[in-house]
Amino acid sequence: MGLSLEPTNLDIRHTSGAALEQALIDNVYQGLVTRNGDENNAIVPALSTAWTISPDGLTYTFTLREGVTFHDGSALTADDVVTSLQTTKDDATIQNSADLANVASISSPDASTVVVTLAQPNIDFLFALTGRAGLIFKNGDTTNFQTSANGTGPFRVESRNVGQSVTLARYDGYWGDKAGVAEVVLDYIPDRNAAVNAAVAGDLDVQLEVDPELRGQIDGTNNFTIDSGLTTDKGTLAFNNAKAPLNDQRVREALRLAIDHDALIQTLGSGETLSGPIPPLDPGYEDLTGSISYNPDRARELLAQAGAENLNLTLTIPNVYPGSISTFLVSSFADVGVTLQVKQVDFTAWLQDVYTNKDYDLSFVRHVEARDFGNWANPSYYFGYDNAEVQGLYAQALATTDEQQSSDLLAEAARIVSDDDAADWLFLSTPLTAVSTNVANFPKNSLNVRLPLSAVTVASE
Repeated sequence: MGLSLEPTNLDIRHTSGAALEQALIDNVYQGLVTRNGDENNAIVPALSTAWTISPDGLTYTFTLREGVTFHDGSALTADDVVTSLQTTKDDATIQNSADLANVASISSPDASTVVVTLAQPNIDFLFALTGRAGLIFKNGDTTNFQTSANGTGPFRVESRNVGQSVTLARYDGYWGDKAGVAEVVLDYIPDRNAAVNAAVAGDLDVQLEVDPELRGQIDGTNNFTIDSGLTTDKGTLAFNNAKAPLNDQRVREALRLAIDHDALIQTLGSGETLSGPIPPLDPGYEDLTGSISYNPDRARELLAQAGAENLNLTLTIPNVYPGSISTFLVSSFADVGVTLQVKQVDFTAWLQDVYTNKDYDLSFVRHVEARDFGNWANPSYYFGYDNAEVQGLYAQALATTDEQQSSDLLAEAARIVSDDDAADWLFLSTPLTAVSTNVANFPKNSLNVRLPLSAVTVASE
């Protein structure tokens, strides 16, 4: 398989980045539950076979699966589960530790049961367990997790060739159906031309995130089909809501009105329009297409009303994204009298300057995480968006035990965020995947953050 973004190491507990989740969750590491991206991210069993939730939404009781072993051959125990979750809660250096901050206690009344009690209801808690916070590790494991792994999944890490690949091998002691292939090689090829050339040459069975401009080269081989699935990957143009002139809603609305989103997606060659902060796979999604539309004349009027003619702004954008995005925005804003300077930085600099220091006017990144609406209810997040009504609705959405009510509250909050023009959602990513005609059962949705491969098979030639 050809992928573009390589993880810096294999320590999924302490290293950020979607590349690690993509490679290791569901394949090497598992939690009590997981999510099925091809079934609208439905929560499904993994290391637990069943669970119950108390009527007050505070107590989660999990029945552990029997016959589970780690890749070193040792049996999974209830103590491993309790220790893993407690360690994640207590250690702030572990990725997504905050997802368990609301946990009051974790216990094991018997060898096949784990009980988690919350301090207050959180309807997203079970979903949080499908991510890094819920991964289960062997208690006292001495594995060097930077370079190796010891999970319970259908594959074990066979080897890692830094700068090139990670090889996964079928784990024959797996508790469930054995993986459909003996080996998976994740080839990291950041240059998209090189990746397409490798596919055309027959060196790859699957290529993820095919450059739309290069699609024709693969289509022409007749050896691949091109699929496009749903994601929660929101191409977000962030406005610094806490900084003038972006603290003026009229300026933010004007910038949104200056963008022809359909034309941008046509320029990029893939993607779908998204007019609000919640994508279709997440609870609370509502089609907000009619809430705003391309209208440069109205944009100019709003800028004049705000006294913001001849505005100069800077766009800070990581250099991993195509230059066509910046070029399109520069042209769009120039048409309404806004001069946009583009500041390309590496991702580390973006994390420091924008994410941490909030030193920016406009910024672009793809927010890939599912159910991340809470960012809009967090005034200290780099968006600088502070709306008490949104914060209240989000708190109510988490605290209710009624899924429909929670979804309705999220939708109401999302409408407010969009009406406030707190950001612009340039597109919803729908990346192209080239799959060899010899490959069957390849997953379709959310492949940039979750890539379950156990059901994949390859036909002999």
